[in-house]
Amino acid sequence: MDIATLVGIIGAVAALVIAMILGGDLGLFIDVRSVFIVFGGTLFVTLSNFTLAQFLGAGKVAVKAFMFRIEQPQELIDKAVEMADAARKGGFLALEEAEISNSFFRKGIDMLVDGHDADVVRQTLQKDITMTTERHEEGARLFKVMGDVAPAMGMMGTLIGLVAMLSNMDDPKAIGPAMAVALLTTLYGAFIANVFCIPIANKLSLRAEQEKLNRMLILDAILGIQDGQNPRVIEGILRNYLSESKRIEPEAA
Repeated sequence: MDIATLVGIIGAVAALVIAMILGGDLGLFIDVRSVFIVFGGTLFVTLSNFTLAQFLGAGKVAVKAFMFRIEQPQELIDKAVEMADAARKGGFLALEEAEISNSFFRKGIDMLVDGHDADVVRQTLQKDITMTTERHEEGARLFKVMGDVAPAMGMMGTLIGLVAMLSNMDDPKAIGPAMAVALLTTLYGAFIANVFCIPIANKLSLRAEQEKLNRMLILDAILGIQDGQNPRVIEGILRNYLSESKRIEPEAA
């Protein structure tokens, strides 16, 4: 579980709710008409930008911002060195029974065991990386669209409230409810966009970048193993995927 995402969103919601309670009755900040305008409008406008399947899968995509485990690059490097060492000692067939939890890594190793040409391996794995990245970016894009639409719907609700208020200036009792709609729709739009949609979209984009980096590392590892490179040479190449502070030579460590 990603604690940062969970704590960040819960903390933001809690801060806003506490501010509302301290400012008076929490019920003052709840308006059914504003909810329909902003929440309903945002959902339907977002639906119009995507297919039904993409829209309905938004919940499943959002879960990745909270529940998503990705291997650290160092774990993959260690596994690659282990596979390279086993391949040099026993050939590619020695890798067939190796325990590899990463499905992409497993796919590459299986291609080596099956004896595929280096160009075929590279093209197949590169295509996999490209298509996976596009799918992840699609999920992030959906929440970015929601983050753009919600404030716009809030502004529309504000205009609706102002029109209702100005058309009833002769009735003081109608001014208050109309003004509430005008202000609360803006609040709801900003709330949806900045507390939920934009953070989730950014976190999904970060996940996509992390996974793409890992898969590029694995691709280089697979090609190095296939080329018969020394495990230490492969390790040195793959360490370029680590941040500067983590590029410690094995002997120094």
